[in-house]
Parts: sequence; C-alpha cells; structure tokens
Amino acid sequence: MKLKRELYLEQIRPYYGSDIIKVITGVRRAGKSVLLDTIKDELIQSGVNASQIIYINLEDLDYDHIKNASDLNREIKYRITNEDKYYVFLDEVQHVDEFEKALASFRATLNVSLFVTGSNSTLLSGELATLLTGRTVEFEVMPFTFREMKEFYELNNMSWNEELFYDYLKWGGFPLRFDYGSETSVQRYLSSLYESIVNRDIVKRSNSIDRKSFMDISLYILANAGKELSIDNIIREYAKSNKKISKRTVYNYLDRMKKAYLIHGVGRYNITGKTALSNKEKQYAVDMGFRTINTNTINYEDTFFLENVIYNELRARGYTVFSGKTYKGEIDFVAVKDSRKCFIQVSYLLANEATVQREFGAYDMITDASPKYVMSLDKMDLSHDGIVHLNIIDFLLGRKELVLT
Repeated sequence: MKLKRELYLEQIRPYYGSDIIKVITGVRRAGKSVLLDTIKDELIQSGVNASQIIYINLEDLDYDHIKNASDLNREIKYRITNEDKYYVFLDEVQHVDEFEKALASFRATLNVSLFVTGSNSTLLSGELATLLTGRTVEFEVMPFTFREMKEFYELNNMSWNEELFYDYLKWGGFPLRFDYGSETSVQRYLSSLYESIVNRDIVKRSNSIDRKSFMDISLYILANAGKELSIDNIIREYAKSNKKISKRTVYNYLDRMKKAYLIHGVGRYNITGKTALSNKEKQYAVDMGFRTINTNTINYEDTFFLENVIYNELRARGYTVFSGKTYKGEIDFVAVKDSRKCFIQVSYLLANEATVQREFGAYDMITDASPKYVMSLDKMDLSHDGIVHLNIIDFLLGRKELVLT
C-alpha cells in the first residue's frame, strides 16, 4: 500500500483551492507522483467531481504530442468544458518548452488550481520564470524519513524494529527500494536509479557533460558528503586513475548535482555575528543509499552518515539549516524556522568522558541563549548544564521535538 505522506500534505492543503501555482519538486522517485495521486483523492473525498480533475504525466508516451506551451494550452482548453473550477495536475512539466507561458495563461484566463512537478531545480529559473514571479509556492519532496519508513512497514504488515535504523542509515529511504529483500537487489535498484537520474536530468540536458567522469566525480562527492569539500582533493583523487579534470568542470558537476536534487549545499552561520556566511558550504546527499552504492560498505560509527540523516530530517520538517562557525571551531547545525533557531551537535556514541567533553564543550564559547542539543545513539539521557541530550532514534521517530527561541 502507498504511504500517505502527511509531512507534505499538511503543508500543501491550505493551497488546494488557491490560484497560486503549487510547484512540487525533488529528486526522481522520491514520491512526487504518488503525492499528486493522494491530493487528487483528497479533492474527490472533499466533494470535487472527478471530471473536474485533469492529470497529465508528461513522461507518458500518450502525451508525447505536447512539445511546447501552445500544445499544452490546446490540450488543457480542450478538456475544460464548463465554467466550474478545474484542478490541473502536470507531472514532470519541464519536458514542455516554455511551459511557464502556458501556466501564466491558465492562471490569468481560466478557473483552475494548478499543481506541477519537476525533477530539476531550474524548473522555475530563467527568463520565462519572471512570468510566474509571486504566483508560485514550492514544496520539495524527499525520500522517506525514518519515521515514514516505520509507517510504511506498518502499513504493509512488514516486520519492524528499531534496529532497522542501521538499514536506513545504509540504504536510505527511496520508496521503491523497500520492494527488494536482499542488499544486492537494493544496491542494483539504487545504482540503476542513480544512472537514470544522471542520464535524464544531467547528461541529456548538457552536451558538455562527460557521463563517465561525471559518474566518477559525483559518486565520490556523495560518498564524502558532510565533510569539508576540497576541489583540489577531488582532482587529486581523480588523478590517481591517470585522468585529469579542471576545477571549472568540478564546480559545474556540483552545480548539476544540486539542480537534480542529488545534494544540498549547507552554508555557514557565524554564531558570534549571527549572520550567514557566503562561499562556505558543506554538501549533504539527498539520500543515504546514494552514499553507499559505489562501495556497499558503511562505517556505522562515521558521524558524517549520522549528520546526513539529521540534516535531511531537518529539511523535511521545514527547517533552514546551516553549519555553525564559532571562535573555537564549529557546531554541526544551526536549525532555523520562523525566525527562531537552535544549535545541534551530532555524535555516534558518547562512549567516554573525553567524547562527552568534546561534544558538549563545543558550546563553551557560545553566549547565544538559543537551545543547544547534543544528539547521539546513547539511550541514557546525558543532558547537563542546560544542554539537552537527545537520542537520535527518539528524535527521528518524533518522540522528542526541538525547542526553538
């Protein structure tokens, strides 16, 4: 059975009947189409006649005749037969040339509520996007969170226990990967998915991209997500195979990965000056499975894997996330929502006093009164001196919530 993704639905519901365009973005196979199906079902349950709903998947060969804005305009106007409000769903709309012109026209001339999806962040960028300025609201859909994984297991009567966290930490939350029982099958699926994203959303969009070098560089970046990114190190690693690549090319690959939602850049936050710093970014993978596919191994004590899970969880919950810069060093995350914030340190286990002192001591030089957290897999509550210790699994499953000030 399909999971009803309440995490996103509660954000989108206030806009169901609005004439503002609902833009649902995110990496391929994260569940955007299923989310559209759920929205359609909810509309019908609320009393909307099914005949007033128009759904077009622009990757379906049945709609291969829709090439540009004029084609799309004709298709929609042909289907609208009365003055009632219509709900129009356009899946993977980026395949239509100058689609923004059609959307702007529909919004201005028809009684419609528009929902569109896309798998590339250039969906609403460029010159034509100015037609839609102030007329859209965007929601990024990500693979399952750990809590959604639990809900999916329970919905489908699959055996669940919290030790599956280590499976999630290794293979991530792409919904279809749960159809496969063995690690070999999961890895094969994720590898095929990654290659499909590269082929369709990156290589196909640019004749200048060399597929082989992009695969090599991008998988290296994903495997090292969360670490300080050094372009020079990437070039040196690539050179070990007697190959050369320029800094410009690596930066171009990074940009392409971001636009395809494979990674997210995390900027620095100057805690002392309380400002965001430019040109300082860490990269985190959109899904843990993409970190693992090229090695099939994982060090569960690697804090960067845990950081990546926490980062994705925060983004899924609607936080804006920075890494924190202090006089003394760094704080893993500054999580901001509704102009309020908190600080977060992530550790595997607080196994000894030295580790406790290192993680809690990261806050020693911070005078900001915002809440401070240390997250780890320890089950004992080690909170002290006003710094709250949270068990990572309790946080991911919603048993413990963050407080912001």
